[in-house]
Amino acid sequence: MAVHKIVLFYAFTPVPDPLALRLWQSALAERWNLTGRVIVSEHGINATLGGTVEDLKRYVKTTRQYPGFASMDVKWSDGTGADFPRLSVKVRPELVSFGAPDELEVDADGVVGGGTHLSPKEVDALVAERGDEVVFFDGRNAFEAQIGRFRGAVVPDVRTTRDFVAELDSGRYDDLKGRPVVTYCTGGVRCEVLSALMTARGFEEVYQIDGGIVRYGEELGTSSLWEGSLYVFDERMHVDFDPETVPLGTCVLCSAVTASYENCASTACTTLRVVCAGCSEQARSQTCPTCAAAEAGQASHQVGDPVSA
Repeated sequence: MAVHKIVLFYAFTPVPDPLALRLWQSALAERWNLTGRVIVSEHGINATLGGTVEDLKRYVKTTRQYPGFASMDVKWSDGTGADFPRLSVKVRPELVSFGAPDELEVDADGVVGGGTHLSPKEVDALVAERGDEVVFFDGRNAFEAQIGRFRGAVVPDVRTTRDFVAELDSGRYDDLKGRPVVTYCTGGVRCEVLSALMTARGFEEVYQIDGGIVRYGEELGTSSLWEGSLYVFDERMHVDFDPETVPLGTCVLCSAVTASYENCASTACTTLRVVCAGCSEQARSQTCPTCAAAEAGQASHQVGDPVSA
């Protein structure tokens, strides 16, 4: 019986011809029956793919042959064979949509001006040495932090990654500019960019966790500074790093402890709410406040529209 896995990786390196890289990646993934998402830009590659162990090994080995991809950190996790509905390989202006492609500079060594990379053990050592002076800064969308985050972390109130630039420029975090700031995100790619944006805005001592939360959780679980579950962008929705994991999320309908998410009854819903298993059916049958407001606004707009002759 085939064993299925999921691989998560990225590499920042100059890509002279993103379209050619997209076509090559698409051909490789189709050849080995992989599903998931691959994003290519002039800054490099960002991918999350599922398939059998053997097919993924062949794909990763071949992908490493591209200049600048040889030493990329590939993270492996358990898969089901149905973690992604299809394969998507796209060219975009950014590997992560911060809305600031012109601010990012990449050379053969990766992101220029980004935060200092720390291994999970080095993160713990920094906190042990400097205590409460260290600030953990969540580089994910706010809803992801509802079920898990680093202890005492600053969690910006952002709905999308594009909101981060305005958040940083707002001055809300200027008091952190003289403190050691450890940025973190799922696999590390968002923090490559976020840490560079923060450094460019005067944050003096910025770090990022090598391999992101995934690598930290694999090595240290919930025995140290990470608390709760990790939201992931596939059919699993979340992962726990050890049997002792206690989710931080609370069901929006009954307040039970959970790490599960649900969309509402609206087919256009993109608002993932924390909902326990016992309330999931009810949540899927209702319209969430965000969708209700959007539908009300659309109806009001249509009523007020002039009638064409």
